Amino acid sequence: MSDFAEQAPEDLPETDEEWRDRLTDEEYEILRERGTEARFSGEHVDRDDDGVYECAGCGTVIFESETKYDSGCGWPSFYAADESKVTLEDDDRHGMSRVEVKCAVCDGHLGHVFQDGPEPTGERFCINSAALDFEPDE
Repeated sequence: MSDFAEQAPEDLPETDEEWRDRLTDEEYEILRERGTEARFSGEHVDRDDDGVYECAGCGTVIFESETKYDSGCGWPSFYAADESKVTLEDDDRHGMSRVEVKCAVCDGHLGHVFQDGPEPTGERFCINSAALDFEPDE
């Protein structure tokens, strides 16, 4: 995996109101309220362009396109993330035991990670499209 761009946004919102002003309603629901978009509804599910995926909340590069694959789950799936840009937390909501993936910079909810992915990691980062912006390679 190549080096990810180092970013430390200095203009991160500090209040709920500031986050609502910065994000769309859907982005806010997912990133700040830990929501989930409908399966197969996101703009990045079938994307196969070369580039990077950034947190929609703060612009931090989280995933590279070369780690994206079609898991058939209905959300963009990646077998690896930049470990320094995500935090993983146990999530026992909704009667399930999962591992939540959050942006390490802005603490935005991205999705969940499961241990049923392909090699080389065996991980499946199942991520909401609305939590990501895509920046194509030039």
